[in-house]
Amino acid sequence: MPNNIQPNKLPNQQLNQQPIYDLIIVGSGPAGLTASIYASRYRLKHLVIGKTQGGEMALSGRIENYPGFKKISGVELAKKMAEHVQDQGGKIVSATVIGVKQSEGEFEIRTDDGKIYQSKTLIIASGTERRKLNIPGEGEYVGRGVSYCATCDGPLFKDKTIAVIGGGNAAVGGAVQIADYAQKIYLIYRREKEKMPADPVWKEEFEKKLKEGKIIDIYQTNLTEIKGDGQKVTSISLDKPYQGSDELKVDGVFIEVGSVPTTNLVKNLGVETDEAGYIKVNPDQSTGCPGIFAAGDITTGSNGMQQIVTATAEGAIAAASVYQYLHRGQAPTPSWGKT
Repeated sequence: MPNNIQPNKLPNQQLNQQPIYDLIIVGSGPAGLTASIYASRYRLKHLVIGKTQGGEMALSGRIENYPGFKKISGVELAKKMAEHVQDQGGKIVSATVIGVKQSEGEFEIRTDDGKIYQSKTLIIASGTERRKLNIPGEGEYVGRGVSYCATCDGPLFKDKTIAVIGGGNAAVGGAVQIADYAQKIYLIYRREKEKMPADPVWKEEFEKKLKEGKIIDIYQTNLTEIKGDGQKVTSISLDKPYQGSDELKVDGVFIEVGSVPTTNLVKNLGVETDEAGYIKVNPDQSTGCPGIFAAGDITTGSNGMQQIVTATAEGAIAAASVYQYLHRGQAPTPSWGKT
């Protein structure tokens, strides 16, 4: 290195050489990908940064409620959305954003691969992450019998006995789908059967599987510990006995108890969140902090529905709002047949 170059100045020099984007979208799920499609059509210079293409959507084994597709896997739908982004000229950077700060009216975004990006605006579309039970043995056996995605890892447990924890769509739908190859499935839910929040269509399929005998449902019961032999899961402990025992022998545990918002990155920016940590947004997806918008499952928008279709809608609105913010005018409305 030449003597006249000071190492501590190098990061700033590198930063100054980077282009300043109109918009950086944090998150590559359906909200972020849709925001990119619209940003391209508005001719906004932008990037999408996200580690998992498709986000939580990519973990869905079967999607039946996204318009235009009677049935499609989450991975396939994510691929189609990403291809649409690239076809419109958008660029997806495969990285995790580890830091965001505001400097001189612009945003500085740092990623886990050591890159630094600058942008005039942000759309936070980083979604949610799977909620953990935080019980003994859970962390120890992640990847060795403990999973947070039944539809992703279920096929690895062919002819095995597994437990699915939860009562929402992910738990009930996951149990239904993996019942075709698992030997036995325990679905364990902490409340009464009548309070299961899964959609009626999944409950109907679940009842069919119950009659076939592949699924055993256990209600008003909590998991208290996951046990193993040091290499893999061997059993689970319950807070009340089932058929005389508070321990069940299982080969795997799928924890599907909902998600929590990934908002740690923006708390230092003054973005307001609700008591559960979701970003508060206005109808235009603005956050109240100039230049920062949010879309998708991470927000309080769409009446908390957290569906792919609502995420895409919020992403489109957020991109239009960014255009208005930068140009101080109404965003052009894409014509029918070209959206």
